[in-house]
Amino acid sequence: MSLPRFAAAALAALLLAGCAGTATNPAPEAHPGGATEATRAHQAGVARAYDLREGDAMADARRGLIAAPTGQIKAADGRVVWDFGSFGFVQGTAPDTVNPSLWRQARLNNQAGLFKVSEGIWQLRGFDLANLTLIEGRTGWIVVDPLTVRATAAAAMAFARQHLGERPVTAMIFTHSHVDHFGGALGVLSAQEVKARGIPVVAPAGFMEEATSENLMAGTAMGRRAAYMYGAGLPRRATGLVDNGLGKATAQGRIGILAPTVLIDQPRQELVLDGVRFVFHNVPGAEAPAELVFSLPERKAFAGAEIVSQTLHNLYTLRGAKVRDALQWAAHIDAMIEQLGDAEVLFNQHHWPVWGRARIVEFLKAQRDTYRYIHDQTVRGMNRGLTAGEIAETLRLPRSLDAQLAVHGYYGTVRHNVRAVYQHYLGWFDAHPANLDPLPPVAAAQRYVALAGGAPAAVAQAQRAFDQGDYRWSAELLRHVVLADAGNRAARELQARAFEQLGYQAESSAWRNFYLVGARELREGPPPPRQGGGAMADMLPHVPTQRLLETMAAYLDGPAADGLAIAVNLSLTDADERWGLWLENAVLHHRRGTAPGSAQVSLAMPRAAFLRLMSGSARPADVLAAPGVRVEGDAQALHRLLGLLARGGGSFPIVTR
Repeated sequence: MSLPRFAAAALAALLLAGCAGTATNPAPEAHPGGATEATRAHQAGVARAYDLREGDAMADARRGLIAAPTGQIKAADGRVVWDFGSFGFVQGTAPDTVNPSLWRQARLNNQAGLFKVSEGIWQLRGFDLANLTLIEGRTGWIVVDPLTVRATAAAAMAFARQHLGERPVTAMIFTHSHVDHFGGALGVLSAQEVKARGIPVVAPAGFMEEATSENLMAGTAMGRRAAYMYGAGLPRRATGLVDNGLGKATAQGRIGILAPTVLIDQPRQELVLDGVRFVFHNVPGAEAPAELVFSLPERKAFAGAEIVSQTLHNLYTLRGAKVRDALQWAAHIDAMIEQLGDAEVLFNQHHWPVWGRARIVEFLKAQRDTYRYIHDQTVRGMNRGLTAGEIAETLRLPRSLDAQLAVHGYYGTVRHNVRAVYQHYLGWFDAHPANLDPLPPVAAAQRYVALAGGAPAAVAQAQRAFDQGDYRWSAELLRHVVLADAGNRAARELQARAFEQLGYQAESSAWRNFYLVGARELREGPPPPRQGGGAMADMLPHVPTQRLLETMAAYLDGPAADGLAIAVNLSLTDADERWGLWLENAVLHHRRGTAPGSAQVSLAMPRAAFLRLMSGSARPADVLAAPGVRVEGDAQALHRLLGLLARGGGSFPIVTR
């Protein structure tokens, strides 16, 4: 009997694809294509349409630089976690294979180092996807958002101390519940230090639940899609990964968390941390389910967390997530304008700051109005009877906003955010009766290919579209051919070439990465299955047992469970938790206490052993035979139940299924 590793794989989506990629340059791809004439013309059009001079933006991105890091960051086992030189090619003018607007963002994001933001405030940027902010307290450092993984956080702190001097950490702030803002916590502080020294750990209300549970239920699928969104495994070069919009790349390694000791649960909440007065504002339900921003009145500074950044963000993130509320997001930004006070610098947890109150207000108004415009004009289109696709195809930002590159779609895009607003209100159905119960993709593809006169005729049409620079139509035609026959190598190669050109043209790093990873998968197939468990070892203990049991139920093979009735009483001996699990109507239920009726088997174990069983970090037979684990009753019933838990392997095909 073997238990699938569903828990760790589900949690891996919290890494933003970090475990799915590599921090160094992989071997070059065998089939990189150059830009076609149509793509070169597209890039030239972008360059003409916008003022892409870096000027003030580059000055801001480099302002306050104290020192720049070199070399690599390695984990304890010697594995490379971060490579500061891997994006060294991002310099000079934009190559034909990168949208010139995205190239500008990639150059701005390529300024790594320790920066002085203002008196008593520093940031470490370019050590990971997000920023680590240091605020000088009376006796030590107040750390804001300790990056994604232990190794990058520890390296950032060591670099800061090298240039600013040795000081202890006297407080930690988590601005929100996304892993790139808390996962490196144990590289800065241990739970023992927090307890022994009484170090305050501040977070927004709901942080712990959201941080440990986000993406857990659908984590396997989200992790697979995140590898597309963040360009996992793409070579770092002008025909591959050049940027991720919010920063250069996602770090991989061990992630952890610290339980907050202070929660911000009020619209306005003052705290004094190590002699520094903070005014916190709770801003949930927009960029993250749990998030805060804060001002430092005496230092005339405001921290915007990730509510604002130097790009249009996602109302729907392409890796998969619940749709975000555009109206709430705009409202939070509007409130920030009032909360600024006399702040002279706005620093955020991605990108570089904005200095000068007038510039800050202008920046915030553009961010606010971009989300509001997308929302309002999408709703207007909906109420005129347009579908999400029709609105996305035609909606453009007004010139006053479009001219401001800080709201361009380097991460989120107007097009997919329009679809998010539509989904928020109307869901997946466009009200056309033919779409109530459409054929599944493969079945429909087979019929479309037959209608086109067979695969050779469809491929010939796609080639004509490609030659005319109509890559969207070429890719759409070839989608049907490849779905109808995944073994059609000519169709796969032509679709890969179409994806490459679409990727080269994309202003959004996420769109570029999706296209280029799709091209790679067409040529090389899906990645091998990942072995999970190690990176999540510090996170699993913080996941509530109920969330783990809910996830377990979602991996039950329902058809195989049909007609079975199995009940188990589970006791987590050191956590004083008792749960009843039972199969009924091919659904795996759970509740605190005991299973209804008479359970066939009782399983008692320490919670750590239960986590090893769930994560697959040890063989089930070894876990069940370990000291402190007891199985009483019908052991075969337990084995039968565990055998019904079957998650996907996390490496399923996306472009050929």
